[in-house]
Amino acid sequence: MIDTPAQVESRPTAPSVPAPEVPRQPRPERHPEEGTPDPVFRVKDLSFYYGPHQALRDVSIDIGAHEITAFIGPSGCGKTTFIRCLNRMNDLIPGARVEGEIDFEGRPLYGADIRAIDIRRRIGMVFQKPNPFPKSIYDNIALTPRRNGVKKSELDGLVEESLRRASLWDEVKDKLQQSAFSLSGGQQQRLCIARAIAVRPDVILMDEPCSALDPVATFRIEELMAELKGDYTIVIVTHNMQQAARVSDRTAFFTVDVSDQGRVGVLVEIGETSNIFTSPEDQRTEDYITGRFG
Repeated sequence: MIDTPAQVESRPTAPSVPAPEVPRQPRPERHPEEGTPDPVFRVKDLSFYYGPHQALRDVSIDIGAHEITAFIGPSGCGKTTFIRCLNRMNDLIPGARVEGEIDFEGRPLYGADIRAIDIRRRIGMVFQKPNPFPKSIYDNIALTPRRNGVKKSELDGLVEESLRRASLWDEVKDKLQQSAFSLSGGQQQRLCIARAIAVRPDVILMDEPCSALDPVATFRIEELMAELKGDYTIVIVTHNMQQAARVSDRTAFFTVDVSDQGRVGVLVEIGETSNIFTSPEDQRTEDYITGRFG
C-alpha cells in the first residue's frame, strides 16, 4: 500500500544533494511468442482518492514499450486521474492519496528514494489545451534544458532537433524569437510536444491532446504520434473513439461504477485495439463503443 501525502513543489533557492534517480534500463525488446513488448509500467490494484472521495478502484494494467496505449471511457471515469498517477502529477493535489503498486521499468514509481521531479523528466506530459510558456518559440524549448545544465553551445542544436521531431521546424525556423502565442492552436500543441521531447523522456503522456484542435491539426498530431512511438512509449487519453482506433496499438476502457457509496472509476478491460473495437470481452465495452451509453 502506498500512502502519498499532499506535496507542493517549490523551486529550490540553493543547490541540494540529489536523491537517487530512477536508473535508465536497456530498451525493452519484443518477444515474438508474446507479440507485445515488455511492460514499461506495471500497475496492480491501484486505487486513488481525493481526500475521502475514491476516484479509482483496483486498476491493474501493463503498458508496453514503444506502443501507443489509448484510454477511452465516459467523462468522470478516472482516465485523466490515472494518467496523472503515471508521472506523479497528482502529488501536487492537497489530500490526494494513492494505494496499490505502480512499477516503472521494474522499480516502484512511488519509492521512498524516488523524487517526483526526476520521474517527470523521464515521463513527459502534454495537456488537453496547448500551454506554451509566455516566451519565445526558442525559449519554450530551451528553458528547461538550460536549467538542467545543457551548455549554451548545444542549445541551438537541441531546439532544432526537438522542433524537427515535432514536425514544426520548417514552419517556425525563421521566427524562433517570436512569441509562442503567435502560433496557431495546432502549432502550439506541437510546440508543447517538442518541449516535452527536449528533455529526452522515455514516456510521453497525452491528455486529450487534440480536443481543442480542428481536424487538420488533429491529423498532424496523430501522424506525429505514429512517428514518435518508435522512440517513446505513448499513453493517450481521448474521448474520440475513432482517434483511438486510428492511432493506438492497445486500448483500455474505463467506466464509472455507481453504488450506494457513490461513483468510482474502474478499468473494464484492455486489449489489442482491433479486438476492443470489434470483439470486446465485456458487454459494457460493447455498449460504450456502439453508442448505447456514454
